[in-house]
Amino acid sequence: MMALAIAHAAASDEPAANLLFRSASETGGLACWLAVPDSVAGDKSPLVAVHGIRRDARQQAELFAQRANALGRPVIAPLFGEQEWPRYQQAIRRGRADLALIALMGALSAEGICRTSHFELFGFSGGAQFAHRFAMMHPQLINRLTVASAGWYTFPDSTQFPFGLSARTDGPDPWSAVTEDRIRRFLAIPTQVCVGADDTLRDANLRSGDRIDAQQGQNRLIRGIRWAQALKRAAEERGLPPRAAFFALSACDHRFLQCVLRGGLDRIVIPVDYGRRPVTGRCGRQCVTCDQPCKTRIDFLKPVS
Repeated sequence: MMALAIAHAAASDEPAANLLFRSASETGGLACWLAVPDSVAGDKSPLVAVHGIRRDARQQAELFAQRANALGRPVIAPLFGEQEWPRYQQAIRRGRADLALIALMGALSAEGICRTSHFELFGFSGGAQFAHRFAMMHPQLINRLTVASAGWYTFPDSTQFPFGLSARTDGPDPWSAVTEDRIRRFLAIPTQVCVGADDTLRDANLRSGDRIDAQQGQNRLIRGIRWAQALKRAAEERGLPPRAAFFALSACDHRFLQCVLRGGLDRIVIPVDYGRRPVTGRCGRQCVTCDQPCKTRIDFLKPVS
């Protein structure tokens, strides 16, 4: 698969971004991998890409770098170390991963790497869990959200966090900051939910049990569809236009590299207009503009058993 990654990077004649590692600036701070274009566009928001439990932040930065560079957009891939951030997926647990990311973005802004106050947020697997919970806590910072292959979700209902929006009752809980106003702002964020069409294995890393299976489904594919359905219902109940879309990545399972190289996940996360020349899409057709990934869109409005 590494050879495929190299071929993927060489397929375009766009200049590659500069890839570098930025260590944590202080104790309790957050390190990250950066893909920085030669010229950062002042009006383009950066992409924050959050890794899964394998914590391969560098791979995220590498595979998004070329498309982001075409737009002058930095890619920031924070590294949540296993010792410092054992439960980063839930965003507000030990160490407050959400506040660490906000502090990192503030530092990068001061260094001139980020030139907007908001950013686009992506997460894969455990990173997708973090991403949607971060967006619920801090919707004012996010102008686009893509979650891919999350094992489970916080639903926009009245169950207790992390299953739903209600704060815990066993002492002070940061989740109580998620007010109705914040949820309305969260539901207004354009949101893409992506899962491999073959990501149906109930592996050891998938949280399971009677409660979560009943609420969310038996596997990641069904859970992604149900969460997208729930976002639609929550928006409509509040008189808001639904902003969530669900995509199944064709012939992909629970591997980030495969979802990018085979499923076109990078094209969903970072649409780029390559219209100035014909290119060959993953479907094998010559397209004047290849701005759409080769994907299967599932009608998530239909009930899923």
